[in-house]
Amino acid sequence: MIKDFFMKKKKYATVPSKRSGQEVPEGIVMKCPKCKKIMYVKELKKHLYVCQSCGYHYPLGAFDRAAMIFDEDTFEEFDKDMISENPLQFPNYMNKLDKDRKKTGLNEAVLTGKGKIEGFSAAVAIMDKGFRMGSMGSVVGEKITRVIEYADRQHIPVIIFSASGGARMQEGMLSLMQMAKTSAALKVFGEHGGLYISVMTHPTTGGVSASFASLGDYNFAEPGALIGFAGRRIIEQTIGEELPKDFQTAEFLLEHGQLDQVIPRSKLKHVLANVLSIHAEGSAAGGSGTGI
Repeated sequence: MIKDFFMKKKKYATVPSKRSGQEVPEGIVMKCPKCKKIMYVKELKKHLYVCQSCGYHYPLGAFDRAAMIFDEDTFEEFDKDMISENPLQFPNYMNKLDKDRKKTGLNEAVLTGKGKIEGFSAAVAIMDKGFRMGSMGSVVGEKITRVIEYADRQHIPVIIFSASGGARMQEGMLSLMQMAKTSAALKVFGEHGGLYISVMTHPTTGGVSASFASLGDYNFAEPGALIGFAGRRIIEQTIGEELPKDFQTAEFLLEHGQLDQVIPRSKLKHVLANVLSIHAEGSAAGGSGTGI
């Protein structure tokens, strides 16, 4: 079950409490990086890791995201055992991958599978920034392509949650090839009438933002998500101008017509279910929607 993935006990170090002088287990409280308010992790988890003071959306791990989106006991993981190799013999690459596997519980930077959202079936890919900053290497591209092809065969929608620093430099050109590979799979999927919903979370950058993340029939994002290709400083140096403070945020992209909606995490599951419902009804009526 999904809940088993993130209910595993974790060992925390202890840190001195400034107020009492006693030791407080690390992981009991967290400070919001935006408003600096200190809150209990238990309370933060209750609110889907969204700060109730300023609305800051903490990045979610892939398993937590799956638990939040899918109906209980409906998620089935695909290609769990696929792992990356080191085609360029990049120094220390395999050791870094091993550390990220232990840290995230994932074998790669994306979790793929299928499940139900308020009763509607969907295939899904969920990227995890905790694994090599969500970078896209050969295995990430392959897993995303496979889940798209699965959705095509089963005539169900596909939802991709992006969270990435871009293509993975340790795999060079093989990483960049995944941009074309995933985009081509979505092209075929779309030609067959498939519904693709892209949800961009913080951050969605580089080759991921320039490929499958921006190709949705619906392009959604979470509040405050950083979305863009090149970095802010590089763009400013290139054009010789200062950019707006909110440049490359989800809200900025929505204002300029590059997103369909910015959706708070508390409402995301219901919005996705509504979209799936609309297209299921269209298909049943002989329309162009995707059957579920």
